[in-house]
Amino acid sequence: MFQRLREDIDCILERDPAARSRWEVLTCYPGLHALVMHRWAKACWRLGWRWAARFISHLARFLTGIEIHPGATIGRRVFIDHGMGVVIGETAEVGDECTIYQGVTLGGTSLGRGTKRHPTLERGVIVGANAQVLGGFTVGEGARVGSNAVVVKPVPAGATAVGNPARIINAEGDAKREAAAAKMGFSAYGVTQGDDPVSQAMKGLIDNASGHEHQIALLWQAIEKLSARSRELPGVQCVPEDAHVTEQFDAERLNRLVK
Repeated sequence: MFQRLREDIDCILERDPAARSRWEVLTCYPGLHALVMHRWAKACWRLGWRWAARFISHLARFLTGIEIHPGATIGRRVFIDHGMGVVIGETAEVGDECTIYQGVTLGGTSLGRGTKRHPTLERGVIVGANAQVLGGFTVGEGARVGSNAVVVKPVPAGATAVGNPARIINAEGDAKREAAAAKMGFSAYGVTQGDDPVSQAMKGLIDNASGHEHQIALLWQAIEKLSARSRELPGVQCVPEDAHVTEQFDAERLNRLVK
């Protein structure tokens, strides 16, 4: 029991820069208190003492503002930050090292008893403030749910879900776009992820410019290889000296154009 408590305190110190000492975490963090009381309630639930388990859960809700059903399964090193208004349903499963912010609901969409009605969060999932994850599906390992998102379908591992209803952001595509935009001297994350036509056009231009530069670099590389045989001939220069055989953006020139 004390080992689990030390783990909980350590994970809070790691993830919350506002936490200054173990004593502060132990005495002033309602998320920690709710998890400890949930373990008491869970023990009663497993022993068949259902009323006692529900009463401990109710008492924890009164003291912390966090409602965790005794039947829910909570992993190790879970951090409930701030926590006010968090609701975790009976068949919910929260994996190790998950982080849950205030106002989050891990709720159900069906009324059938004995069925998996609430979501499963795999290892390392982060759920933003006031997000609603509703249904008996799985949010994959390392996934992120944005603040105020309403998630009603599975989220792949490592993906990000935002919006109402939530849509899945292509993390790999966004990473490539950010790398290309960085060469042009600005951050693609400054472009909104919504349906704004200007942002959609900007993202299309970034992708198009990146693709064109890649193709041009491949063409010059091919020409350089083909001209290797003719380099012994005097006066023959198939590849211009200023040809770019590697991908690069002239960030300074682009910045001057937009000033």
